[in-house]
Amino acid sequence: MAAAISNRPKISSKNAFNPQSFLDSAGLARRIVEFKRKETIFSQGDPAENVLYLQEGGVRLSVNNESGREVVVAVLKSGDFFGEGCLAGQAVRIGTAAAITATKVLVIEKKEMIRVLHDEHAFSNRFISYVLSRNIRIEEDLVDQLFNSSEKRLARTLLLLSRYGKEDKPQRVLPKVSQEMLEEMVGTTRSRVNFFMNKFRKLGFIKYNGGLQINTSLLSVVLHD
Repeated sequence: MAAAISNRPKISSKNAFNPQSFLDSAGLARRIVEFKRKETIFSQGDPAENVLYLQEGGVRLSVNNESGREVVVAVLKSGDFFGEGCLAGQAVRIGTAAAITATKVLVIEKKEMIRVLHDEHAFSNRFISYVLSRNIRIEEDLVDQLFNSSEKRLARTLLLLSRYGKEDKPQRVLPKVSQEMLEEMVGTTRSRVNFFMNKFRKLGFIKYNGGLQINTSLLSVVLHD
């Protein structure tokens, strides 16, 4: 007897996760939620009950210490997962996620995420690849903070935010990222960020034209000894 064929659509076998295929599959344990600019997606201390996939827009992840000081730890773009700590036993959110522009997020309930990781190999591969890449990024960020100057750290941060190496284009436009946010991400002062941003602009590495545009020539700052 031929094996039974499920009527539920499978996620694309391509590396890129297809959220629409996922939404079209059977079950109700996931939904798309839209957020306005600066709207909070979840707050530090909230119950960690789902995993989120950034379908459109941008998300700012931050953490508040005991004295109330906020530190930005990441700025996410479409194609990123976040909130997956719940899969490793995280009971509450350890940080806050807020939209930095009009944003559309696919919210996947924890139980559904676990089921999909077991049943959908293409999705599982995509997710594991993302987590491993991010772990490498965290290690690189630590080395960057320990050994590089604030100028190099700022240049690297801008290139990472623009997804350097992900698309074959000479320039990329960033979502609205303030100098205060860059100050926290780079770990330097506002005046230093302002000084280097002006320097990068004068050298043609960046420009302001309907948004912050990053030229890949900024890589020369990171590679220069």
